[in-house]
Amino acid sequence: MQKNFKENHLKPYAVKSINSKGRIYKEQEHSIRSPYQRDRDRIIHSSSFRRLKHKTQVFVNTEGDHYRTRLTHSMEVSQIARTLARSLGLNEDLCETLSLSHDLGHTPFGHAGEEVLSECMRKYGGFDHNIQTLRIVTLIENKYYQFCGLNLTIETLDGLIKHNGPVRNIDIYKKILKKNLFNNKIIFNTFPSLEAQVASIADDIAYNNHDLEDGLRAGLFTIKKFNSISLISKLINRHVKNIKNFKREIIVSQIVRELINTMVVDVIKTTNKNLKKSNPQSINDIYRQNQLIVDFSDKMKKIDGQMKDFLKRNMYNHKKVIINTNIGKRIINDLFKYLLKNPTKHIRKELFKNEQKERVVADFIAGMTDRYAINLHKKIK
Repeated sequence: MQKNFKENHLKPYAVKSINSKGRIYKEQEHSIRSPYQRDRDRIIHSSSFRRLKHKTQVFVNTEGDHYRTRLTHSMEVSQIARTLARSLGLNEDLCETLSLSHDLGHTPFGHAGEEVLSECMRKYGGFDHNIQTLRIVTLIENKYYQFCGLNLTIETLDGLIKHNGPVRNIDIYKKILKKNLFNNKIIFNTFPSLEAQVASIADDIAYNNHDLEDGLRAGLFTIKKFNSISLISKLINRHVKNIKNFKREIIVSQIVRELINTMVVDVIKTTNKNLKKSNPQSINDIYRQNQLIVDFSDKMKKIDGQMKDFLKRNMYNHKKVIINTNIGKRIINDLFKYLLKNPTKHIRKELFKNEQKERVVADFIAGMTDRYAINLHKKIK
């Protein structure tokens, strides 16, 4: 039986250690750390987590030291998720675990790298960074005598699988993961725990706001252009009196800070309304819901959409970003072709024993940092 681990303060519908479905491979629980604390610690001490510090968020890692990377993004998601969890009476440890691990499967060069690798793997089962995260934590990370992977709890795996909501088509999961590692303990087509929903919306809040800040730092757009976003326009008007007295960076930081706070407060208010309406009494009541409970208000959804549209037009499709994106795509494509022809020149032979060659190559490339991929590409050209 699981220990309490001081979880009496959690709401009845929160995920609790005492109700955990355990792990794929049975382990003795720790005397002072909850199962979700142990999951978090295993993520933090993994090689895949460390490599996130040299993986692109938007700007290639070599472009500057002040831009977000996948590592700093994951840490910022975690901070927002913990704030939400504490206010809502949810399990902070599980929220933190899901936040820190949600991007482990990302390729070098961000979504551009994933796009190319997905095309390269189209005939071989496909590639998806969310499913790659599952491969990493269940197969690729290798630190234990008894099993491959990190042997995370079922609740953490469930949250990672459903980071974007219920999974309606599990065929790609079967193709990429190859076998049922979850012992039928995960129901793919239900909504995830509130903790997983918190991690997902914290991801949204973090990357929208911090991409705005990084785009300004890079000079891709000006503060004035923000006027197309209703909420930001109001904040700019509030801070316009400070433009002559403070550096632009300070004003931008203030605006972003207030934006994050406004969005977090909106999520808390909206979620509490949804909880009152649905009146869940247990975690099983959460799984039985037919819609998200942790969510933005309709008004904030509109603002969130405005922010995404703004970033797509002014940042992700900016000439400077597109140039580097295309370079990254070419590097990934060249490396895939080269490694298929020379698989054991850079990859350990034993990895090919029980896995198709193309999948091993995809795993190897997906695990690269930006700079490793760039340096290897230089060597093979």
